[in-house]
Amino acid sequence: MAAADELAFHEFEEATNLLAETPDAATTSRSDQLTPQRHVAVAVGLGAEDEVEESDKTALLQEEQQQPGFWTFDYYQSFFDVDTSQVLDRIKGSLLPRPGHNFVRHHLRNRPDLYGPFWICATLAFVLAVTGNLTLVLAQRRDPSIHYSPQFHKVTVAGITIYGYAWLVPLALWGFLRWRKGLQERMGPYTYLETVCVYGYSLFVFIPTVVLWLIPVPWLQWLFGALALALSASGLVFTLWPVVREDTRLVASVLLSAVVLLHALLAMGCKFYFFQSLPLEHGAPPSQVISLTPNTLLTSTSPRTMVT
Repeated sequence: MAAADELAFHEFEEATNLLAETPDAATTSRSDQLTPQRHVAVAVGLGAEDEVEESDKTALLQEEQQQPGFWTFDYYQSFFDVDTSQVLDRIKGSLLPRPGHNFVRHHLRNRPDLYGPFWICATLAFVLAVTGNLTLVLAQRRDPSIHYSPQFHKVTVAGITIYGYAWLVPLALWGFLRWRKGLQERMGPYTYLETVCVYGYSLFVFIPTVVLWLIPVPWLQWLFGALALALSASGLVFTLWPVVREDTRLVASVLLSAVVLLHALLAMGCKFYFFQSLPLEHGAPPSQVISLTPNTLLTSTSPRTMVT
């Protein structure tokens, strides 16, 4: 029993009292001499890191096991699982592009969504069709001689144009970058859904621009269109530049020029088709010119004889 009493931690209680009185003091023990404190700290740190890595691996394994097939609705449902704050943050990022700010890395963060691009394209197509009809209505109010009839086919044209551009152009771009990745191993292209997401959010700036095109001032319409095109195209260029800069300078220049050119063609095509320039005033129909022969002129100018 005496040996057991000697092994009691009396020194630990005394050290605790001393530390309470003098917090700045440091204590050592024989166990500290045998095992340095820094070694113990490193072992604990490594243990915590191992636990974090194991938890991450477990979460990834669970996600892989629960990942449904791409032919099911559950697979695409995950791309619509976003909240309002995320969508607003991505819209803000598309409206305020700046050099060195990658939209995919800073806003998507390996979580692309289809909710924002889908509704942005739907809203833009609907606004294009409505404002295109309103342009004719306003022109008729200025000049009653203009005959207006509702043009419902513009809804179909706008939908096919916007959705086709937002899905087919990213598909072609993604395929080209995948092909160039085989030639340039350093290139790491974005996924197809990330490319669709970038293009979808880049079209948001055209929604308020289309509404402003109702102002019947041609130079103001072109100014708004140029500003919207500059913001949208610059966002695409800043996002694609980290990927294409690993390729040759010629390929990078041609690819970025093609991206900007297609974007400009979309904006100009919508401007010319949905906002056709109409004259403010229609003049009266030209008077009919009657060609008269010399005989007719002589007959008309000869004096009439009075019959009694």
